[in-house]
Amino acid sequence: MATENYKYFIIIKKPESPRDVNLGCLCYAYQSVGSDRGNRPPSKIRSVHFMNVPKLYKTYDLDRSTVKELSQQEASLLLALPDDDARLKWFDERNALQNAGGLTVGTSVTVKDDGQLLRGIIRYIGPKDHHSYPMKAAYFGVQLQEADHGKGNTDGWFGSVKYFSCNKNCDIYVPFSAIRTDGPDSPLPLAHEQQLESEELNPGDRVTYFVSDGCRHGMVVNVLEEAGHHVVQISTDTDESGQRGGLVQVHLDRVAKGEVPTEPQRMEVNTAPEDVAAAPDCSLDVNSLVEVTVESGNLYGIIRWIGKLPGREESSVGLELEEDKGTSDGTFKKHRYFTCPMKRALFIKQSSCRPDSRFQSSSGSIAEKIPKLEEREDDVASSSGNLEIGDPISTERVDEVLIGRMRGIQGHCNSCYMDAALFSLFSCSPVMDPLLFKVPSPKNAPVQNMLLHNIVNPLRSKGFVEGCHIMKLRQQLQKLGCSHSFTFDEKDPEEFLIVIMQQILALDPLLKLSVSGKIQESYCYQIFLDQNHRLVLPTVQQLLEHSFHTAELKLAEVPSCLILQMPRFGKKFKMFDKILPSLELDITDLLNEVCLCVFSGPQQCILCGELARDECADCFKDALFGSTGFKVFCRDCSIKVHSHPLRRSHKPAALNIPTEYTAHGSRRSRTRDKLKLFAVLCIETSHYVSFVKHGPNSSDWIFFDSMADRHGESDGYNIPEVKACPEVGMYLEMSPAELANQVPRDMKGEAKRLFCDAYMYLYQSTSMCLYR
Repeated sequence: MATENYKYFIIIKKPESPRDVNLGCLCYAYQSVGSDRGNRPPSKIRSVHFMNVPKLYKTYDLDRSTVKELSQQEASLLLALPDDDARLKWFDERNALQNAGGLTVGTSVTVKDDGQLLRGIIRYIGPKDHHSYPMKAAYFGVQLQEADHGKGNTDGWFGSVKYFSCNKNCDIYVPFSAIRTDGPDSPLPLAHEQQLESEELNPGDRVTYFVSDGCRHGMVVNVLEEAGHHVVQISTDTDESGQRGGLVQVHLDRVAKGEVPTEPQRMEVNTAPEDVAAAPDCSLDVNSLVEVTVESGNLYGIIRWIGKLPGREESSVGLELEEDKGTSDGTFKKHRYFTCPMKRALFIKQSSCRPDSRFQSSSGSIAEKIPKLEEREDDVASSSGNLEIGDPISTERVDEVLIGRMRGIQGHCNSCYMDAALFSLFSCSPVMDPLLFKVPSPKNAPVQNMLLHNIVNPLRSKGFVEGCHIMKLRQQLQKLGCSHSFTFDEKDPEEFLIVIMQQILALDPLLKLSVSGKIQESYCYQIFLDQNHRLVLPTVQQLLEHSFHTAELKLAEVPSCLILQMPRFGKKFKMFDKILPSLELDITDLLNEVCLCVFSGPQQCILCGELARDECADCFKDALFGSTGFKVFCRDCSIKVHSHPLRRSHKPAALNIPTEYTAHGSRRSRTRDKLKLFAVLCIETSHYVSFVKHGPNSSDWIFFDSMADRHGESDGYNIPEVKACPEVGMYLEMSPAELANQVPRDMKGEAKRLFCDAYMYLYQSTSMCLYR
């Protein structure tokens, strides 16, 4: 991912310049512009940007002895702390940083807030700040539980965004320094945590205290100070020997006000009669989607654990339910078997589970709808030996094949990132078809077969892909070790695409960048802007050019497919309220000299058309002579332009022009290299949708949502939908001033999401376009 192109640091020693930097300040630098360039000594880190220091707009070169390098995760966690002193203090606790990175949504924790210890469950991990750093600060949103209800400050809102729903004043957002997990093996040490004052716990308070085998309840008798630490005398409800009313002393950091349930409540499950014992379904494994019938009706969930429970002879399973209708957070009789949100765990007999009926049809069997992971390659599809692929859906066929409900790709269980990416790439464009004909390794062949026969071909021929095929693909990826959570977690589209293209099918990188004479390869490009940009309502063309200038990049070759990630951080915060789609992306001026001379001819002066000799990045930053294209001049025009008093400080650089192009008659026409936009992925409130351009007219757009109806016609079975979006053309034909004045909520149809929520733009080479 593009954020991996940056290195992050923390200041541990005052640098010579700038002097206005505190110890503990965070900074970052582009990896490829380091100490190996030019004649700079290796002890220097070049072009360092400082975070949270508003008056330091430019970059600086720092001595390596003044900084310590951080991982991106460590930098994200430290960025959430309130000041540089706190960052430096917690940086010394590297174990705390590493352990904090292991916290996940659903973990039960204790939060220290305003002198109180509050019990809760992590519901959100992510950013709140709208900043332009190439990574996000990591805050923790905790939903408070039981006796601590009402002690928070919001009901899921963080700033102007709502990340989850809960009752009023039942959640709180904090940095990692205020978090610790339950029990004695808390990942966050308390060495730097300010101890609670003794009066914060009073005799008579009901408390929960944590011991090696779980937690117990009792009443505070007294709070004492021993050897610089506070300890609490507690009259126990039940002590270690099972006796009531014993007296124990517990360190203050192991005590929380209020009571937390230690035992799951009992839930009656309707099982088979004793004389007709139901055998466990052997096809069910960890991460299988199942349902179970209880007295209140059917419950749906995912198997998180399979094994024997104490006191039970037959095999049991631990389910994470879709709704808060369970009995615990993954614990059973004081022992934790897995972690999930409170009231989401249910432990039952394995024989009581059956495959999720929402993935069954009246004519299909369970085996057809929920494929087994153990299937061989030739079992994946009936046509597995056939490598034919259907044609992309043409403009003439869109209305017939795609438009309507139950069209596109059916989503289930946080699959929207995958559904939107696959629909965008394969529905109406052939640019990524080579991915389906790569020769994979034997163990990766089922993934390719699944893509070709069960996803792409049905999508192009029938306009619909059942959700069970997407789940099978996710199971295959999980089995191959790409991620342990592919079957149920939200992910980003680029993560999925890189796994498929690079790790599984070994497709050649789509993008080759020239950086200081070296070639870097990647599959997508993240747009980053420097802090001094002047863009307000940018086009994709402007964003790409500014990003290339900032990072001193050139294209080493014309890409067949260019995947661009917009300058936004996380799923919620974006740098621009609207972005104007560039239907054509002119990359001619982004190509390096060698590529230009081979494919397009040498560059021409932007003023007179003669052979360009000089390039000036400073003129580009000043938006001189328009905002599109690098600023290149012939030698005479360069002298004239830079004789102006405001531009005498500019530093034009000579272009590398082959001698065969310097002969007489240098004025000549050039071929412009352009890419065409064919799809846009958008995100709003953690849900991905896509827009696909299927024809040459500005109104030839369709909108796809894999979960348009999440409580649809088939008992909650997600219903995907594809809509025609001709209104997009109306907004594309507006002037920038008109579009800027459009109120998003008043924009027609789905157009608002295209202009306001763009996450990823997909371009293809004109030589591979379906339409010209």
